[in-house]
Amino acid sequence: MATLEVVRYASKTRTVINVLTTIFLGVFLVWTILPFFIMFVSSFKDLLDAFALPPTGDFRGVGVFFNFSPTFKHYIELFTERNFATYFMNSLVASSGSALVSVVLGAMAAYAMSRTDFRGKDHVFFWIISTRMAPVVAVMVPLYAIFRNLELVGTLPGLILAYTTFNLPFAIWILKGFFDNVPYAIEEAAMVDGRTRFGAFLDILPLAAPGIGAFIVLCILFSWNDFLFASIIGSGGAKTLPVATRELVTPTSIQWGKIMAAGVITSVPMTLLGLLIRRYLVTGLTMGAVKE
Repeated sequence: MATLEVVRYASKTRTVINVLTTIFLGVFLVWTILPFFIMFVSSFKDLLDAFALPPTGDFRGVGVFFNFSPTFKHYIELFTERNFATYFMNSLVASSGSALVSVVLGAMAAYAMSRTDFRGKDHVFFWIISTRMAPVVAVMVPLYAIFRNLELVGTLPGLILAYTTFNLPFAIWILKGFFDNVPYAIEEAAMVDGRTRFGAFLDILPLAAPGIGAFIVLCILFSWNDFLFASIIGSGGAKTLPVATRELVTPTSIQWGKIMAAGVITSVPMTLLGLLIRRYLVTGLTMGAVKE
């Protein structure tokens, strides 16, 4: 019996679209990665090597960029002279502390919003997320006045509380979708077996673990990269890496080598964190996207 072979011919339009898509993705990839690559390489250059230019008429500038003797002096000076070890710990404690507080309080509030019905529930939920929509600058002055009266300015607890102010509404909004996706029958079965409401809540937490983990990562990223709260609420004893990096620019000089090294120190931990848990991050973010 003869077999029927189907031959598909790609249209010229589809071929052109594929080529243009490939070119666009290549340009976008280079545009995205190139600044980080330049920052990383420049952090190991001396000042003269960083600003070296090719001879007049020589268009092989790439060779000049890689022609240098690597040095670690910028990193050494940051940790020995600029106290970057303390600033690194401040960033780590403030971002992790805010993520922990936000996820604990946010999970309980999101569970309550997901499992209970009351009059004005939609209005309350919109009010919660609307506090996240307000720009930070709009509330910075009253927040600073409150924190100053409570003697929290320049302290790590104050910085954690400031980050939580904006991370908590985001936590409630995100985690509610995760709890909506968990079947209520699981909690009913647990309560029939004698579990309390809080015990049933603890039982379903492992089911929402990917979503909770995804939010923790996002919360850490938001807090780690923050500059405004850290420069105002955390000024003094709770200085973080972004603020310390900004201070490398002075009216008399710009310490380019140290700035590049500080950029690497600030960006590498979060990049590694995202790469390590990227699979769980995608799973968590899509967990509450579709209701069963």
